[in-house]
Amino acid sequence: MREEIIKQIEGYETIRRDIEALKKYGYDYRIDRGEAMQAVERLHPSTLCLRVVDIIEETPSAKTLRLAPINATLPPFMAGQYISLIVEIRNVRTTRAYSISSPPHCTGYYDVTVRRVSEGFVSSYLLDEVNIGDEILTSGPAGNFYYNPVIHGKELVFIAGGSGITPFMGMIREIAQRGIDRTVHLFYGNRNDDDIIFHDELLEIARKNARIRYYPVVEHPSKSWNGLEGYITREMLLEKLKTIDGKAFFLCGPQGLYDFIEPQLAQLNIPRKKIRREMYGQPSDVTRQSGWPADVAASREFEMRVEGKGVFTAKAGESLLASLERAGIVLPSLCRSGECSMCRAKLLSGKVYQLPVALVRKSDAIFGYIHTCAAYPLSDVALECD
Repeated sequence: MREEIIKQIEGYETIRRDIEALKKYGYDYRIDRGEAMQAVERLHPSTLCLRVVDIIEETPSAKTLRLAPINATLPPFMAGQYISLIVEIRNVRTTRAYSISSPPHCTGYYDVTVRRVSEGFVSSYLLDEVNIGDEILTSGPAGNFYYNPVIHGKELVFIAGGSGITPFMGMIREIAQRGIDRTVHLFYGNRNDDDIIFHDELLEIARKNARIRYYPVVEHPSKSWNGLEGYITREMLLEKLKTIDGKAFFLCGPQGLYDFIEPQLAQLNIPRKKIRREMYGQPSDVTRQSGWPADVAASREFEMRVEGKGVFTAKAGESLLASLERAGIVLPSLCRSGECSMCRAKLLSGKVYQLPVALVRKSDAIFGYIHTCAAYPLSDVALECD
């Protein structure tokens, strides 16, 4: 009965003939089932298993870990992007994002350059305990801090501080090694001249490439230092650049760099669309951030209740994500800078301080979601984690 009814539908015979023709002459796309997802996973893997094949001493406080794939190819990336290292230290599973300092055309490995952080939980582990031959789980490449020819033009000003040089190193190596038509002015600030990462290599690159200008700036120079001293100021920028017209500005470094240099750039009337700022992890002291309540000390402890997972203690000066990880609760995380939203959770009750740089989506804010990597407790809190 059903078949008889279907045959009475207008156009039935035409459709039937088309189906028969396709069976005979058409392509059976079922053969390709799964290939699209395989291509996506190859280009954008959720995780990679990499082996440390070399450890390069850069300065007394910094090393480069060269990471090569164990049994797969590395996905491509844009110079300036990062990978997130997934490590387990003393039964705490956590992640840290590190910019890839090698250029994109070196497809056999990723270089990540790690500088020691005072009381750094992960940096100390990577510098002191990781050896050649060790395996490290990482994310695929991610991040939005890279060059766009449509927006940025061909004349770039890089302003780096400390380990903020790493994304710029990938960009500069690519430009120098591939002969790309681009002019770079690199202003690189450090506290001491004996701890400038990549200093000799940058001097050599600038010597060989007239379109790459390198200006190292040292806050506390030694007696033998004969370069620029103090801070990167608007006067210094104008002296070396002559004009800001037609230039795009890229910034990467610790919070202190942004606090100082952004007002300097504002006084030069540089349009916001011409300034790119890399997210740079969590602040070393959140209580110094604008808007932090003066009556809440970093050491103050609060109760953190996680639906279905228990009650734990959280310190005001530590991000909720770090407190969760210490309690054995692992959330997906990538940037740890409030940008990617992977670590988001719903705030059911209580009050938190959310870093101003956190890019919380409007819909998330409406429904009470926060980025745990950029949120700090100001009272007892209750969370719902996916």
